[in-house]
Amino acid sequence: MLNWTWFTELSVVHGRLHVLLLTGALFGLLGLLLLRRTPTWWTRSLPLSVLSTLGLLALGWLVLDVTKPWPDGVPGTVAAWIGVGLLALALLALGWRRQRWWVRASAVAAALFAVVGAAVGVDTVYGSFPTVGSVLQMPPYGTVAADEVLRAPVERTTAPVPGRPLSQAWQAPAQLRSAGAVIHVHIPATRSGFAARAAWVYVPPAYFAADRPLLPVLMLIGGQPGGPRDWLDGGRLAQRMDAWASAHGGLAPVVVMPDALGSPIANPMCLDSALGRTDTYLAQDVPAWVVSSLQVDPDHSHWAVGGFSFGGTCALQLAVAHPDLFPTFIDESGQQAPTLGDRSSTVAAAFSGNEAAYAAQDPLTELASRRRTGSAGYLVVGAQDPAYQLQARAVATATTAAGISVTLIELPGGHSWSVWGAGLDRAMPWLSTRMGLTP
Repeated sequence: MLNWTWFTELSVVHGRLHVLLLTGALFGLLGLLLLRRTPTWWTRSLPLSVLSTLGLLALGWLVLDVTKPWPDGVPGTVAAWIGVGLLALALLALGWRRQRWWVRASAVAAALFAVVGAAVGVDTVYGSFPTVGSVLQMPPYGTVAADEVLRAPVERTTAPVPGRPLSQAWQAPAQLRSAGAVIHVHIPATRSGFAARAAWVYVPPAYFAADRPLLPVLMLIGGQPGGPRDWLDGGRLAQRMDAWASAHGGLAPVVVMPDALGSPIANPMCLDSALGRTDTYLAQDVPAWVVSSLQVDPDHSHWAVGGFSFGGTCALQLAVAHPDLFPTFIDESGQQAPTLGDRSSTVAAAFSGNEAAYAAQDPLTELASRRRTGSAGYLVVGAQDPAYQLQARAVATATTAAGISVTLIELPGGHSWSVWGAGLDRAMPWLSTRMGLTP
């Protein structure tokens, strides 16, 4: 069987392929401009193409501003690359009539290069799909059949010893596999009724030992728009955890990546509201499935929750609302409150205008009246992400005032995976100690 890993692991956001695709976009656009053009093309069709592109961009901006399918705005660089793609399609359409077949075929190829390159340009800003495999949505790195994990043979288990990290209570066997595994599973919404998509789960090499250590659980939540595999694609979660496990005797957390949205662009805000009982799903249904389906550390003082952007806000909400379940949290570029864009529309859509009902689930409002002295948080934000810097500082101030031990760091970058992936790496030593894995 051919090994295509060399191809699927090619980066589309860095390196030669990245440069080739962006260059292809510009040459594709140039080709569409110059293919067998008449004088009327330059005086009529080209201006119409540009105007229609600008019109579509303006319409898109208006729709996003009115409907607010997600709270974040669209960066100027992203809008520019979208404009490149739209302009290519407009040039293709308006230059189609009265052309020979070979001109039309060449124009389609040029438009394809331009659109693909523009998509890569957008992806470069966020880094959500960093490799060919993630762009094609091939099974993530390390994926195995679910039964290989759920029915993995075990002879005995080693529980953490109170007061000692697991790394001192358990020793890796000589023949321990070198990599962990990722599975795709359905987590029933037994109590919540939430229409969740299938979740992803990572287990480290230690989980496959005949003497299985009872590992802590880290729940990671993706962004919006997005899905449960965000952390595996943009965050390269399995590779990061394998690297950590390789340096720590096969030990790493069991990482559960559930769906917190219900669909790619939905935004139930991790609340129990008219938009869905997401809090109940994440705080009751998911943990119940974890302890019944996996052998993990049952001590919730060793559990943690984290996320980026929407998921960072969600992690903060869960940690504040359920400190006994998630006493440790990682909030990367999250907002200070769940939102659909502004407070009035949020309260209207989720709570039929009931401000008190919203306030009861607003984390900073909760913290103003309740202390969380046993909890700890790790906040990460991009140095070039000013709107989220302000919110991260507001969260740090409120959590510290409520007795939560908080670390806030800024990393180079904006609202993208260049910050969130590096942020998880920076948090891991602190997180591993909090979760009872290492000293």
